[in-house]
Amino acid sequence: MAETEKDGSPEGIRDESVSGASERLDHRLLGPVIFGLAILTSLTHLYFNTISTLSELWTSALHFGLFGLICTLTTPMFRARTTAGQKFVLGMDVVLGLLALACAFYLIVFETALYQRGVNFNTTDWLVSITAVILVLEFARRTVGWFIPVLCMVALTYVAWWGQYVDGIFNFPGLSWETVLFRSYIGGQGMLGSIARISWTYVFMFILFGAFLVKSGAGDFIIELARCAAGRFVGGPGFVAVFSSGLMGSVSGSSVANTVSTGVITIPLMRKAGFPARFAAGVEAAASTGGQLMPPVMGAGAFIMASYTQVSYLTIIGVAALPALLYFLSVAMFVRIEAKRSHAVKLEDDQAPRLAEVLKDGWHFLLPLVVLVAALIYGFTPTYAAGIAILSVIVASWLSKHPMGFRDILDALAMGTRNIMTTAILLITVGLIVMVVSTTGIGNTFSLMITDWAGGSLLVTIILVALASLILGTGLPVTAAYIVLATLSAPAIYQLIAQSQLLEMIMAGNLPEQAKAVFMLAAPDKMDLLNAPMDRAIAMELLAVVPDTFSSQLLDQALSPATLSMALVAAHMIIFWLSQDSNVTPPVCLTAFAAAAIAGTPQMRTGFTAWKLAKGLYIVPLLFAYSPLITGDITEMLRVFCFALFGVYAIIAGLEGYLEHPLHPVVRLVMFPIGALMLWPHGQVMLDAAGLVIFVLVFIRSSRHGRGIVTAPAKA
Repeated sequence: MAETEKDGSPEGIRDESVSGASERLDHRLLGPVIFGLAILTSLTHLYFNTISTLSELWTSALHFGLFGLICTLTTPMFRARTTAGQKFVLGMDVVLGLLALACAFYLIVFETALYQRGVNFNTTDWLVSITAVILVLEFARRTVGWFIPVLCMVALTYVAWWGQYVDGIFNFPGLSWETVLFRSYIGGQGMLGSIARISWTYVFMFILFGAFLVKSGAGDFIIELARCAAGRFVGGPGFVAVFSSGLMGSVSGSSVANTVSTGVITIPLMRKAGFPARFAAGVEAAASTGGQLMPPVMGAGAFIMASYTQVSYLTIIGVAALPALLYFLSVAMFVRIEAKRSHAVKLEDDQAPRLAEVLKDGWHFLLPLVVLVAALIYGFTPTYAAGIAILSVIVASWLSKHPMGFRDILDALAMGTRNIMTTAILLITVGLIVMVVSTTGIGNTFSLMITDWAGGSLLVTIILVALASLILGTGLPVTAAYIVLATLSAPAIYQLIAQSQLLEMIMAGNLPEQAKAVFMLAAPDKMDLLNAPMDRAIAMELLAVVPDTFSSQLLDQALSPATLSMALVAAHMIIFWLSQDSNVTPPVCLTAFAAAAIAGTPQMRTGFTAWKLAKGLYIVPLLFAYSPLITGDITEMLRVFCFALFGVYAIIAGLEGYLEHPLHPVVRLVMFPIGALMLWPHGQVMLDAAGLVIFVLVFIRSSRHGRGIVTAPAKA
């Protein structure tokens, strides 16, 4: 099951549990208990991320125990229809939650004793480890459905049992159940490993920061600022949806949260302006999907990517900014074209707020973002920067008409815990899959298999990963799909991107002397060819003679560590972007379904509309692979961005058959090669400029034939 949402949570809870969860949150006695526990959990995690000296393993265990208890209290095991049944379910849930907390404390108290026994399990170790694994699978079932628990059970049994019966490259001799359980829970490699650490550090702190912003009133300010900035353009409400979703996504990191928070305002505005209802819902869904691409939160993706690549978080969000902007502008292009085609109107003067008034009332909401960025640039860790930013939200609110009081702070603390609950359970559970992949080496095997299927083609590899992400997206939330795909396929994409950069160096005759030494060992008779430029075919033949055993050494000698690091970031960014497609791609596209519910449109048809509007999810990753959009210097990045912007606009015009006016069929067909020319990584600025000139001429001609702006509001 893909992402859903509850109380603004990034991944949400299952639909059948929503009613029971709501009843418990509103319960006269249980509600305050959950509220107090949520506050305690937030305060505990603030302690973990500031002054705590507990080991990461113990902290991860407490993270699991606390969120396990919150999960059982807020998300019933199943819905009971009778009062007696509800009491029984609640009793069982309380027991299971306390068991999760007990498992955490057992690890803290008895970890040393286990190592003193030479990591030989006694009966209690067996019971606690089995209980912890079963509990986390049950918590995952409650929050994101059956797919992840089943996948984890298949993975764990593969390591301990049936892997030895598999023939071929996936054969695994197997480990004992004692070893599997140790690595799954106590050893800190599975559910309490690096993915759990990301959950209780970066993800928790930034989602808590977002909760404080929302509670302080920043959400309303963002929407008003968007209306002010974009509302007076033709089709302005559509631009408001794009702009507000981008701003809201920068702090929430949740596509469904964006949809339900901004869509209730923007979708009716778009319909009132004259946009078709289904298009309005599709715009909101596509724009909200971009929330997970927009720094600084990126739906936990930035933190996981930083952990995987060992590239700083600040660098990750820095290179992610231009691609995210390109995506939002691509959705805005669809809005512009549909506004012209539907004769959508501007907001009336009394509907669109004044910039001076909006900034006067809400300028202080920008201060926490400035503080956050400044703290990161100064050198604070992301968790400390987030902590400082949280304090700045409280201080900044005192400059407003509605300063945050003690109750507001408590509400924000509780909201932060509830918002991350499902994400925390999800990341802890996915740690089991990551443990299996690293233990068995199946990740490298899968990468080699993808490379073999693709025949060494980077494009085919990306297409295969895109198909895999779409399939995984039908059962996994976006964050989990990214983790699984990155673990399995990132090495293959990274290797191909790095090899393509190496190929460019060989073609230019710029191979460093230390890299030539590798050729001296592998192919001494080819050394003379390396001293001069050559065409691609010869360079590929030359590279092919280097044995696989020397390929990694050749890359290390030819490319700088910074270049290799950014190639790895590009590989992960490709996978992360492709993982978002389940938000807007039928049959499982819950972001589009949420927008359809607000607009009152057919869910599946709305999903296809959102999928069309989110074409940037497939175009931009190609730029990661073939252009210096994120791997080059600032000049190269801006050049690629600018030409790609118009290239995407040309392709969208070709898809829609419309620009400022209906396009002649011949002109419509011409738009595709013109767009491809500006997107293609040929490295010739003059060709890009020629494509841009042709597009501008077509745009001017289309504008002259435009039908003008309709000033009277169209009927919804």
